Amino acid sequence: MNYTILLRALTAVSALMLLGACAEGWATSSVAKTGEAPRAARPAAQIEIVEGDVTDRPYKSLGDVSVTVNKVTIFNADPTREMVNQRLRNEAAKIGADAVILVRYGTVGIGVMSWGSLDGKGRAIVYEKK
Repeated sequence: MNYTILLRALTAVSALMLLGACAEGWATSSVAKTGEAPRAARPAAQIEIVEGDVTDRPYKSLGDVSVTVNKVTIFNADPTREMVNQRLRNEAAKIGADAVILVRYGTVGIGVMSWGSLDGKGRAIVYEKK
């Protein structure tokens, strides 16, 4: 009888670990918009990511974008800058931005709710027509 309970518990724990290993991870994000009029969404693949400022073209700021990429289990890969960049692109695309500039990254660290997380912040902009 005790072996049956132990076997069921072991099976349940194994199933949960397998399910957790298959999970991609989770992310959070926020956008602090300026008073700009709403713009149509764009494909995320078209959004530029620039760690510095853009000095060769005039632009308007649409707002600041912050994202955090987390890994769910110890078996997932650590979050990377490319994962953060993709989340920044996704959020900027929702508000119709052309680029995210002044991008900066945190450091990978273990948190209360994840086995690792990486923060990214930047400013969503739209280029002005010449």
